[in-house]
Amino acid sequence: MHDAGANITVTDIDGGRAGTVADSLSDSGPACLGLRLDVTDDASVRAGIAKAAERWGRVDILVNNAGISGYSTPVWETTDADWQRVLDLNLSGTFRMCRAVVPHMRARGYGRIVNIASISARDGNVNVAAYPASKAGILGFTRALAMELADQGVLVNAVSPAAVDTETSLAADQTMRAPLVAKIPMGRAAEPEEIAALVAFLASPACAFSTGANFDVTGGRANIA
Repeated sequence: MHDAGANITVTDIDGGRAGTVADSLSDSGPACLGLRLDVTDDASVRAGIAKAAERWGRVDILVNNAGISGYSTPVWETTDADWQRVLDLNLSGTFRMCRAVVPHMRARGYGRIVNIASISARDGNVNVAAYPASKAGILGFTRALAMELADQGVLVNAVSPAAVDTETSLAADQTMRAPLVAKIPMGRAAEPEEIAALVAFLASPACAFSTGANFDVTGGRANIA
């Protein structure tokens, strides 16, 4: 999106890191803003959205991609705190961000929201039940919000990747990562840029008649029953 000319607001629980990424982007194109934002804290969410809207004059696009997998434990060993932590960040964080941004978009009659789900919403993942539960919740939330906004110029869609070679997954224990990659018919994990290309389309005016949809980017895994 930055390559296409967008001013990006980079948010992260680590404000310094968000600032570093924003500065790096700004060096090669349109100015960007880095902010500390905690999606589990509604006050932080609302303050961050307000700062972005003040800086750019409007908010056209929201990409909800903050997420954690949580601890690796079977369901019967998962604590309430561990379960709630994943759902609060992944699912409720998506809800809070949308709740704060939608009024800005409705006021202008235009917006694009892209929520990052996961193939695990369909298939599940062993020993991290909270993660697929949160991602399945994101799909249901995406459909509901899309229906509420369908006639207001604000489109809401989801993207469901399989394994992606992010910094986090590359650092993960190969005993967890290798089985996920083995399920992908293309025989490899996705590159972040491959996810970004689909997200950029869904966030653009070119996406004009799709809302409430879930877009597969799994290297063929979604085609396997």
